[in-house]
Amino acid sequence: MRLFRSGEIIGIAADTLDFALEASEETHPDEYMGLLRGEDARDLGLDRDGTVVTDVLIIPGTESNPVSATVNSSMIPNDMRAVGSIHSHPNGVLKPSDADLATFGSGDVHIIVGFPYRTSDWRAFDREGNERKLDVLNVDLADPESFFDFTQEDIDSELSDK
Repeated sequence: MRLFRSGEIIGIAADTLDFALEASEETHPDEYMGLLRGEDARDLGLDRDGTVVTDVLIIPGTESNPVSATVNSSMIPNDMRAVGSIHSHPNGVLKPSDADLATFGSGDVHIIVGFPYRTSDWRAFDREGNERKLDVLNVDLADPESFFDFTQEDIDSELSDK
């Protein structure tokens, strides 16, 4: 794994988009909000440079209602893989509001998901609020449950390496 992201954001993993659509639907009628992280495309088996959005981080303390979502900024991790944000519009409008634009300053891609949360009900934007292309890519992502798949031997080995 490379330490820094490479180049532009070339797409979003299909599984990541599916997760965001499902989370938005489950949160409805309130807004859903998360931060996006990415992986180097070559680390995902793609033969091209760039970054693929692979994760949605749910920030503890995020508050939402039918017209807004607010992230507790003190809980945002300092993350080298951070690439942008994602949130839903329960009213179905797929354009950023003035309040949205005020939050787009950090990151290169910002996604708005709208009701009724189908695979066609989302748009990607740059930090100025201009719509941008973001391909949906079929890549194999690590099983999220594998994060918890370790033994005492693994822990001991990790500690002895330091």
